[in-house]
Amino acid sequence: MAQLCVNIDHVATIRNARGGSEPDPLHAAAICELAGAVGITYHLREDRRHIRDEDAYAFRRIVNGLLNMEMACTDEMVKIALKVKPDQVTLVPEKRAELTTEGGLDVVANADSVEKATRKLTKAGIAVSHFIDASRDQVAAARATGATHVEFHTGIYADHFDRERTLAIREAARIEEMCLYGHDLGLVINAGHGLNYRNVALIARLPYMNELNIGHALVGRAVMVGLDRAVRDMVALCATGSLPVDRPGSF
Repeated sequence: MAQLCVNIDHVATIRNARGGSEPDPLHAAAICELAGAVGITYHLREDRRHIRDEDAYAFRRIVNGLLNMEMACTDEMVKIALKVKPDQVTLVPEKRAELTTEGGLDVVANADSVEKATRKLTKAGIAVSHFIDASRDQVAAARATGATHVEFHTGIYADHFDRERTLAIREAARIEEMCLYGHDLGLVINAGHGLNYRNVALIARLPYMNELNIGHALVGRAVMVGLDRAVRDMVALCATGSLPVDRPGSF
């Protein structure tokens, strides 16, 4: 079963809605780690719509577990990552108009720029993951361009889980096949996007699944039950496939 990395972006989104300092993403990150998350993920977007540069540097000072920086494959972001020195960088596609990341990075079509960024980051001692769709050519390209990790995009699976379960199961099987293939190539396997308290268990128990990056569902649930409990419940689902015995079916 997988471990949980909390994507903290949506806490920053709420903070920025009023232009103030609350809620504090750093405080939220500390609560998440104390509640059992093995790491903190944040996406420093080119438009800075949620996480800001100062957040990125502050996370490096206070996060004790894995610090994973999601970013576009651009010279600007590579320079910032080399200064921040997160434990891991995840290269993701990015469009200004999108509400959230819409799909995996096309490593095949962008092999030269992806390899250039990956090599620079790796040389600095930063592990590099590529956020990709679960396809054989993308997995092979990630390995060829120097990635040590891949994160499979689970958006299709998540979108169909409550509406067309057969399609969701089929997508999970495709991800499982790529978990096996990626592991055979020596890659560490992660996954994320759209995962929530209803659909996470199946992905968490796929073979060689290392970490799941989850943010929106956690912050949404935290509004109702508090961040500590929201994280503890998700940690339990990722680790065992079920909620703690004192709150079964608590969604």
